[in-house]
Amino acid sequence: MTRVRVLAGTRKGAFVLTSDGNRANWEVSGPHFGGWEIYHLKGSPADPDRIYASQNTGWFGQLIQRSDDGGATWQPVGNDFTYATDPGTHLWYDGTPRPWEFKRVWHLEPSLTDPDEVYAGVEDAGLFRSADGGVTWTELTGLRTHTSGPGWQPGAGGLCLHTIILDPAHAGRMFAAISAAGTFRSDDAGQTWRPVNRGLHSEGTLPEDEPEVGFCVHHVEMHPSRPDTLFMQKHWDVMRSDDAGETWREVSGNLPSDFGFPIGVHAHEPETVYVVPITSDSLHFPPDGRLRVYRSRTGGDEWEPLTSGLPQEHCYVNVYRDAMAVDSLQECGVYFGTTGGQVYASADAGDTWAPIARDLPAVLSVEVQTIP
Repeated sequence: MTRVRVLAGTRKGAFVLTSDGNRANWEVSGPHFGGWEIYHLKGSPADPDRIYASQNTGWFGQLIQRSDDGGATWQPVGNDFTYATDPGTHLWYDGTPRPWEFKRVWHLEPSLTDPDEVYAGVEDAGLFRSADGGVTWTELTGLRTHTSGPGWQPGAGGLCLHTIILDPAHAGRMFAAISAAGTFRSDDAGQTWRPVNRGLHSEGTLPEDEPEVGFCVHHVEMHPSRPDTLFMQKHWDVMRSDDAGETWREVSGNLPSDFGFPIGVHAHEPETVYVVPITSDSLHFPPDGRLRVYRSRTGGDEWEPLTSGLPQEHCYVNVYRDAMAVDSLQECGVYFGTTGGQVYASADAGDTWAPIARDLPAVLSVEVQTIP
């Protein structure tokens, strides 16, 4: 029978939640790496038993962990994330130059076809690749050394490369998003990059004054059956592109707030999109203290609140950028984690919700694997 495995990274360890295809009862394993921040875990599409995890603490630094048995056991692998060229400088919050400095791995993106190949997005914004299961890492320097790089400034969470998308239909095409530089596209497997931010706007500036970089993108998602269509949750605005990022348009529509962090796309309906609105960039909790996932079945503009099973009063949690995932079962499942330590699941595309884990540490990331 089909199984579902949810991978949750938290402030104090990793948790692996498993269920059968009915997704009614869940077993919880963890904490793995108790006490460590687990920024991201993700399984290989080519081998579901191969899982990579980014483990970090302020005391002991960065570790990459790998499991070859679906998260039952783990082993540390390579952790040398050294910039391949003279790092130079980028801008700091106050506009002064600051040397590039590796701090942590924010996101891990395994290859679609090779379980030994995996990409890492790091802070300060660099992109690394491993071809040997995470043992050794090589920087793809074309992104960090883009001519706009010296002008990049960090977002509130740091100068983090938090989104990596591998295009399943166009060989060599991939996307990366950096807070607060914007979205970039490569068409040659990460060797060269260019900004794809036309149509994005920042508060207080006119469209004709917008630079090619400098946008606080929170998350970007693609539907594999329609890889030219991208959806973005930005620091204010939900955006859509239908030409592989060449141009963007706002689709926030009737959302109660267009500020938020994650965005997800239904596994079988490329026009069905999910967001979790947050009150504002200074008030990181749901509007009116009501936790609502909003769903659009029209690719944006028209949104409906999904509330069944979610707390609708006195709820002041946040949902981080990598903390939402969608499974690939026919009756599509949607999952998200909160800073209050809950992991919520919907086995009916968002119509109803239930917590599958409570009282975990604050959830940083949620990924899901559908295992035949």
